[in-house]
Amino acid sequence: MGGSGWAETGPYQEDLGAAFRQAQAQELAKDDHGFPGQSISELWRDEEWQEYILTGGTGTVLDFYALIDAEGDDFAMMRPLTASEVRSWAPSGRPTREQWEAALPELLNAVGRGIGRCTVLYRDGEPAEIAYWGCTAD
Repeated sequence: MGGSGWAETGPYQEDLGAAFRQAQAQELAKDDHGFPGQSISELWRDEEWQEYILTGGTGTVLDFYALIDAEGDDFAMMRPLTASEVRSWAPSGRPTREQWEAALPELLNAVGRGIGRCTVLYRDGEPAEIAYWGCTAD
């Protein structure tokens, strides 16, 4: 099997790690995927949750354990794009939602199974939201 691509946006915070955790909390509040009453940290310590993610996942930010540095890449980790990666499809370096949506097919094609990416999206030149996308593990 090959995994499925997905994309969503979440609220902006200057601290990308805090924004990522907020997006995860909001997603978990919408759907606990049959694992009620657990935080994302607790879920990732649960072997049944790990199996759930590895055999299909949620197709959301919940599929990722943590946000890592832009220069790294690890399985089940969300990584922000580097400035040069952003400029490859948004030359100003301040991508809008429209630019992201137009580039999304190419961006999804560039991620492998169990890999996630994110970047800040701008509206009227100001940070407005965070875009998240990735591919499920299976």
